[in-house]
Amino acid sequence: MTAASAPLPARGALGLMFDRVFGTLFWGKVLSVVGVWTHGIVAAIVMYEATKSALMVGLVGVVQFAPQLILSPITGKWADLGNPARQILLGRVFCVAGSASIAIWFAITPESADSTSAAMPILLGTLLVGLGFVIGGPAMQSIVPSLIRPGELSTAMALNSLPMTAGRVAGPALGAYLAAHLGPSAAFTFSAALHLIFAIFLILVRFPAPPARIPDADYRVRAALRYVWRDRPLLLGLIAVGAVGFAADPSITLTPAMADQLGGGAQLVGTLSAAFGIGAALSMLVLAVMRGRVRSVWVSSIGLFLLGAGCVLLAVSFVTAAALIGFVLAGVGFGAAMTGLSTVVQERAPEDLRGRIMALWLVGFLGSRPFAAAILGGAADGLGVQVAFLIAAASVLLVAMLARPGALSGPLPTRNDESGPVAARNDEIGPQAARSR
Repeated sequence: MTAASAPLPARGALGLMFDRVFGTLFWGKVLSVVGVWTHGIVAAIVMYEATKSALMVGLVGVVQFAPQLILSPITGKWADLGNPARQILLGRVFCVAGSASIAIWFAITPESADSTSAAMPILLGTLLVGLGFVIGGPAMQSIVPSLIRPGELSTAMALNSLPMTAGRVAGPALGAYLAAHLGPSAAFTFSAALHLIFAIFLILVRFPAPPARIPDADYRVRAALRYVWRDRPLLLGLIAVGAVGFAADPSITLTPAMADQLGGGAQLVGTLSAAFGIGAALSMLVLAVMRGRVRSVWVSSIGLFLLGAGCVLLAVSFVTAAALIGFVLAGVGFGAAMTGLSTVVQERAPEDLRGRIMALWLVGFLGSRPFAAAILGGAADGLGVQVAFLIAAASVLLVAMLARPGALSGPLPTRNDESGPVAARNDEIGPQAARSR
């Protein structure tokens, strides 16, 4: 092999973070996810202040994440057939419209922030943000392998999960601060501005052309469903992703009620939610630096158990210090579980099915949130916030026992049927991008 044809060396976390293309996606996602969590925490604060109901706060989560259940398979198919970068851009447009519409409402009628009349504009604007998330989400996940070189997948997936965690750290803290000091209109404007900046990034940077369609491949949604059903480790990994989404929801849905029980206000809501994000960020940063030295199946299993342990601690926390520790521990587990499970899914997803399979990933993670918001919010209203945390703990610990490392491992299924041709193994992804860069 000549020097000219030798593959470029795999980069570490810093190299990927400041790569012109992958770095643009990474930092744009940081801004966008901060915007999403700023929107979510401010919507939760205003809704709770207006209604004093954790169930109504949960309804905010329902309208934001319910579209994942309905539309993710469709938008995943778009990611496999169309232009992922343009799809991500379209999603940002919806997110800008959702946050900006609520900001305009509160700018025109500031007195409505303390009344039940705030509920409808919050729910409608949050629905638009949810639609933006489901439109752009599968494309943001499936585009990653086309931006990296061979050997970079584990590092890239740790970094790809990091914006979600950065959003959990910065979004709740910034949102709570802005809501408390400048009002909800300023907070929602800030959220819209972050999505707009990401949209500008997407316009200015040229992403690789979408891969050519594979001849005779089945691009129907049911082809991905059939493949997942036959690949039991992949199916179990997606179920585990849903359990993580369910158990992580209390960091938003239950924080207003818990802060109220602990005698705090909006600032404590942001602090508790940010503690979860800090734990997750630390976990993901460590995993990114380790560059895949621990197998993804073990990272997944450890993360699931730590997330469950954090929820158990929160269920028995009656002072602020204990609650903060519980949220940090749950965040560490969340970060590890999401990084490990995301890598497991990407490793097992064939290239021609990746968009649709990552859409199922989003169905699991975000689609579980409406159920979590309704179940956990209702439990907190009727039985107490501690009982709600126990429900979250039980759900994730049960799945952790099922999703053991051995259960997440195994040979890939053959693809000699009507689901399409055999795709390249994911440890070989990226050579085209590497050669072109």
